[in-house]
Amino acid sequence: MAVFKRLAIGCLCIWVSFSANAVQVTDELDLGGAVRVNYGWKDYANDSKLEFELFRVDVNYKDDGLFASAQYRWYQDMDVIHHAYAGYSFNEEQSVQIGVTQVPFGLLPYGAHSFWFSANYYLGFEDDYDAGIHWKYDDKNWRFDLAYFFNDEYGDGARYDRYSFDVAITDESPYEESGQLNARIERDITTENTKHKIGASLQYSQLDYLPTTNNQVAGKDTDGYAASFHWQVDWAKWQGQFQYMYYEYDMPDSNRIALSAFAFPFEIASSADVLTLNVSRSIDVDWGPITNLNCYNDFSQVFASGEGLEDSMQNVTGCAITAGKFYSYVDWIAGNNMWFINGPGVGISEGPTEWSSRLNINIGLYF
Repeated sequence: MAVFKRLAIGCLCIWVSFSANAVQVTDELDLGGAVRVNYGWKDYANDSKLEFELFRVDVNYKDDGLFASAQYRWYQDMDVIHHAYAGYSFNEEQSVQIGVTQVPFGLLPYGAHSFWFSANYYLGFEDDYDAGIHWKYDDKNWRFDLAYFFNDEYGDGARYDRYSFDVAITDESPYEESGQLNARIERDITTENTKHKIGASLQYSQLDYLPTTNNQVAGKDTDGYAASFHWQVDWAKWQGQFQYMYYEYDMPDSNRIALSAFAFPFEIASSADVLTLNVSRSIDVDWGPITNLNCYNDFSQVFASGEGLEDSMQNVTGCAITAGKFYSYVDWIAGNNMWFINGPGVGISEGPTEWSSRLNINIGLYF
């Protein structure tokens, strides 16, 4: 009930704000959103159910070089910011944006086709949004990104209610993000039938050590870095994605670090290699209201070695279904030692591991 009370109040505030200025609005201003329900069946738990998953509001603005975008989400157990930024386009190729904006790293906008993204998402390197400034140059042949982020979207590593996976403050690992520099380059090579996007990304991050009275873990301020090579190829109705990434956090006396998202903290290996291999096929159909299927197989593996560490794997097979304003996913996700699929974290070991799987059906109305 509390979720729907906050939802009603939020919608009322948005309606009042826009109605008050409706007669004066001449700029390009769009208001939209989505509502989704979800059914999940797991082979490792007896809790199958159909339930409300998400309501979200999107606001987008553009006029004479200025632009802004924001999205807020209400889930069943939390409400969170997704992104919120303002920017200016100097010309058709060059722009800058400030606020809670997407971190330019790896395959963009994300390195997956499924509802579940790839293992990179759960490590904080995919569809991640932080607070900072982002410059972009894109002339359709080359794209360059340079960004600096002051902190995570909330500036609070002790807040676990969030959409993006960020470094978290826990009793065992009291760290939070305190500065991050990202650089990304991508080359677009297009032939008559094929389009390639080939690029590389770098990230350097600083972490503050924040012990509390309940936390006597030895530590100090530290840092980390990540690098990736990524390639996406589009041919006819097919798309392939490849990414190799290495990341490392310099953790004193530990080979783990804590992250959090969706109200829970968990641990990952402090360093690992990550491989992503995805393929998809778009199929136009005429099945009543259904006009397109995008079927895919997304695979990712985290290679971690060391005491208390072990590889994690995730594979998602499914189809995204387009029917008017409805966009739905039917996914079979299987994982070994993988967070969100019966694993204790990502790249860590808490005893014997086994493959687990779940069927997930997500139906969304986007408006």
